[in-house]
Amino acid sequence: MRADKAKVIDKVWDDERIRSFLDKPAMGQEPEPYSQLLFAYRSMRAEDFARFVDAFVEAGGDPRARNKEGLSLHEVIATHTRAKDFLAILQQYS
Repeated sequence: MRADKAKVIDKVWDDERIRSFLDKPAMGQEPEPYSQLLFAYRSMRAEDFARFVDAFVEAGGDPRARNKEGLSLHEVIATHTRAKDFLAILQQYS
């Protein structure tokens, strides 16, 4: 897993594209809900990630989903230097 969040620029994130992340299969042995959150975090800017999390929750997802080691995405990215905005988004659901 990457140690930090790379900046994503010049991407169009309409509702359809954001919602398409709800259909992403699990990566490796990770639980699907956690995997979807992680993939969105890795792929989106904070404002798009906020829209994804809203859609994720609306579809019945839990933003506190845990990975196979029992850690939430919030716990995993807490040490990433550019994760402040993402952490704030996830914190709203704690």
